[in-house]
Amino acid sequence: MTATAGHGPLVGVRVVELAGIGPGPFAAMLLADLGADVVRVDRPTPPALGPDPAVDVTNRNKRSVVIDLRAPEGPGLVLDLVSRAELLIEGYRPGVAERLGVGPDTCLARNPALVYGRMTGWGQDGPLAAAAGHDIGYAATAGVLGLIGEPDGPPAIPANLLGDYAGGSLYLVVGLLAALHHARATGTGQVVDAAIVDGAAHLTSMLWGLRAAGLWQDRRGTNLLDGGAPCYSVYRTSDGGHMAVGALEPQFYAEFTRLLELGEDAPAQFDIPRWPELRTRIAARFATRTRAEWTELFEGTDACTAPVLTLDQAAAHEHLVARGTYTVQDGMTQPAPAPRFSATPGALRRPPAVPGAHTAEIARDWDLPHLS
Repeated sequence: MTATAGHGPLVGVRVVELAGIGPGPFAAMLLADLGADVVRVDRPTPPALGPDPAVDVTNRNKRSVVIDLRAPEGPGLVLDLVSRAELLIEGYRPGVAERLGVGPDTCLARNPALVYGRMTGWGQDGPLAAAAGHDIGYAATAGVLGLIGEPDGPPAIPANLLGDYAGGSLYLVVGLLAALHHARATGTGQVVDAAIVDGAAHLTSMLWGLRAAGLWQDRRGTNLLDGGAPCYSVYRTSDGGHMAVGALEPQFYAEFTRLLELGEDAPAQFDIPRWPELRTRIAARFATRTRAEWTELFEGTDACTAPVLTLDQAAAHEHLVARGTYTVQDGMTQPAPAPRFSATPGALRRPPAVPGAHTAEIARDWDLPHLS
C-alpha cells in the first residue's frame, strides 16, 4: 500500500513525527486520519508511559521507522526524511531537539519550506519553559481546571482531554495547517510554538467576554455554564445514574419543565436568589425514576436533556451507531475520523504503527535508500 492509497483532504502531505506521548501523537493521528502520510520516528526503546504500540489508537494511519537520534547516523537519517516532508512534529522540552541535531534551524536549513511544529506544555520560553509537567498542571495554571466542579468541592479532572488534546493537539494542528498554507504560497517555512497553556487559555475567550460584561463570576459552580444554573446541570437518578440538563433557551426550558412535571409553582428559570430551591426541586423529580426511564421520556424532544453515558454506552448509542461516530477496526472500538468531508472523507487505512514495521516501505516511497 502506498502512502496516498487512502482518502482525505491531506492526501499527499508528508509529515515527520518525532515519537513522544500525549498531544503530539494525537495531533499526528488527526493529520493521518485526514489522509496525510505520517512517518513516526520511534526510539529504539519504548517510552515510560503508554500502551502496547499495537493497540495505541493514536498511532493509527501512520507508518513507523526506528531511528536512534543519539547514534552518529541518527540525525542525518531524520534530516533525510525532513528534506522530503512538509510538516514536522516534536514534543521535547525546549532545547532538546537542538541538542539532538534536529532542531528547527537545522531542519529549515535542509528544507526551507518545512513547517516545524513544537508541542509543549509551557511553551518555548517563559520562566517555566524548562520545567516538567503534565496536562493537569498546564490546565490548572491556565485557569481552566479551576472552572470545573462543585463550588464547595475540589476541581474535577476531565481526564487529559481539556489540556493535552483541546488546548494542545488541536491548536498544534490549526497552526500546522495555517503555516502549511503560507509555506505553499511563499516557499517559506516557519516554527509553530504550540503550548498547552496558551491553547487552554485561548479556549476561555468567551468567558473573558462574559467577565467583562459582568456575566461571569471568577469562581466555579456559580455561573450559567458551569453547573451553577439549575437549568444547566447534572442530576442523579433513582438508580445512581445521571442526566445532563442544558435547557437554556426559554422554549427548551418550558419543554423540560413540562416533561419533568416540575409544577407551575416552581421558581422561575432565572430567579437567581431562588436557584437553590429550584435545584432541590429538579433533583427531587429526577430521583423518582431511573436513568433509562428519564432517557426514554426526554430523548428526541427539545428539552435538551440527555443521559450521562460511559464510553462503552456511548459507542452503543443509537444515534452514534447510525452516524458511525465509533467504529470497530482491527478488533478495537475507536472513534471514527472527524470532522467529515463530503468530497474527501478521511478513513482508517492502517492499524496502529508498530515501531520499525515500515522501514523498507518508507525508504521506497520517500526515495530514501539509505533509510533501510
